[in-house]
Amino acid sequence: MTQLHMDEKIIQKIEAQAKKLEEIYASVEKMRKYFLWTLIISAGMVILPMLGLIIIIPWFLKVMGSAYQGLL
Repeated sequence: MTQLHMDEKIIQKIEAQAKKLEEIYASVEKMRKYFLWTLIISAGMVILPMLGLIIIIPWFLKVMGSAYQGLL
């Protein structure tokens, strides 16, 4: 094989690798965004109910305390 032909094959392989790297990068970015939204939604599913309980429990205790105040 001639040197020119080998250089062309190497360049073609490098270009093919560059294309595959771009595809991998795009795929990884999609996965990163998916994991980010999964984390945000999971945190919301835990934190929002906790905040709700922090607000509801004192109100509930106040209501129940005033309802049973005469009985105690």
